[in-house]
Amino acid sequence: MLEPRKMKHPKWQKGRSKGVARRATELCFGTFGLKSLDTRWITSSQIEAARRVITRTLKKKGKLWIRIFPQKPITFKGTEVPMGGGKGSVSHYVFPIKPGRIIFELDGVEEELAKEALKGAANKLPIKTKFVKKI
Repeated sequence: MLEPRKMKHPKWQKGRSKGVARRATELCFGTFGLKSLDTRWITSSQIEAARRVITRTLKKKGKLWIRIFPQKPITFKGTEVPMGGGKGSVSHYVFPIKPGRIIFELDGVEEELAKEALKGAANKLPIKTKFVKKI
């Protein structure tokens, strides 16, 4: 699954996601894409599950670009750990997504196949999404 190799600061604060995306809001590489409509944390395992659905549907046709990468570490303290004792260890990585961000892009396939693949990927993600195509 997706996870950064090395980080300068391995434990981050939570932060707040608000507003709409300013970067990666238009298709750059492919002809078809999946655009987010919600704000949520997307885990690396959810991205991987969506990617597997797309590659299985395409059957070695076309090209896929993943436009998001989970690099925000989420920490977790074990059960029955008393208060204090510092921050817990990193359990997984997420990508905080905002509305308007392109998640996946496809090229080299027909529109019907792209719609089917991206619809299957959207079912694996915890957010509302929209199918977009280059004009």
